[in-house]
Amino acid sequence: MDKQGLNDTMNKTTIWQVQLGEPATALSLKEAAAVLQDGGLVAFPTETVYGLGADARNTAAVQGIFTAKGRPSDNPLIVHIASISQADELVQPYPPLAAQLMKRFWPGPLTIVLPVREDKLSPLVTAGLATVGIRMPDHPAALALIERAACPVAAPSANRSGRPSPTLAAHVLEDLEGRIDGIVDGGATGVGLESTVIELADDRTIRILRPGGITQETLRAAFPHAVIEGADAAESEAAPRSPGMKYTHYAPQGELTLVQGEPAKVAAYIRVEVEKAKQRGETTGVLAFEERIAFYEGDLVLSCGSENLLEEAAHRLYAALREFDAAKVQRIWAECAPEHGIGEALMNRMAKAAGNRIIRLQ
Repeated sequence: MDKQGLNDTMNKTTIWQVQLGEPATALSLKEAAAVLQDGGLVAFPTETVYGLGADARNTAAVQGIFTAKGRPSDNPLIVHIASISQADELVQPYPPLAAQLMKRFWPGPLTIVLPVREDKLSPLVTAGLATVGIRMPDHPAALALIERAACPVAAPSANRSGRPSPTLAAHVLEDLEGRIDGIVDGGATGVGLESTVIELADDRTIRILRPGGITQETLRAAFPHAVIEGADAAESEAAPRSPGMKYTHYAPQGELTLVQGEPAKVAAYIRVEVEKAKQRGETTGVLAFEERIAFYEGDLVLSCGSENLLEEAAHRLYAALREFDAAKVQRIWAECAPEHGIGEALMNRMAKAAGNRIIRLQ
């Protein structure tokens, strides 16, 4: 039986604990790389979230990603590489601005959408598009795994489609145990939100398709002569050119509602709604910034950190949504984040998790 056949019937997912510098880690990464080479599915840590990897050239292996995740086939996959030379083999010649972006931000949480070379990748990776998103993750275990596998690795987030993305190996196991061959456990991820995805509209225009850890402000500071276009226009297109553009993502099992407005009004609104839900017999949850956490009562009230440290809120978001699930919370209200810096990406993910259910108070 080939490896893909095993994916459909196996009932055990191998866990490889890795800590770079330890002798056992080299063996673990060698075993995990061999699984990828053999057409299997391996989840691995990056600096953003855990990814679910397969050989991007192998259509049967890539199909396994869609099957394991329950992911729509018109949603393209990001390809992870370990060197710029590896990227050059997959995409057509690109403008100097793309090369400058790679030099400045790779390895790192930046995906660049470029024209793909014919017959270099499985057509399932690009979802029928003439382009592919490429990135080099800034995580030593991810880079070592890709280098050892000696293949480009297609890797969306390692969760069931629509669920909060995993920031721990335990989250991957919760969603995909028995559906994939193995998990490289490298501990908690860093940024906590998926990579920024960009494309080049021309040789001086950077268009953000999905906000992430590399913010508009960061891009402008690095390339002051470039034109930076935000993600709003791209989000409205019917055919997604990058992951995270079309479908509801990152959602908890309970109904999540975002509340935006002056902090005192937001707190008052949420308190009233929580009380109504309690009277209906529903379990309630609140996700709030540390500065106002004491304002709230509910079955589970979680802090996403300080409003002045949005990187912390981004890091905590998906774990918090999964904590609400573990507590079987039915109704959740969350304070909105300021939409500057990484707050733009944070609000993008929160809005998708809520199915764009946002109460805007005047």
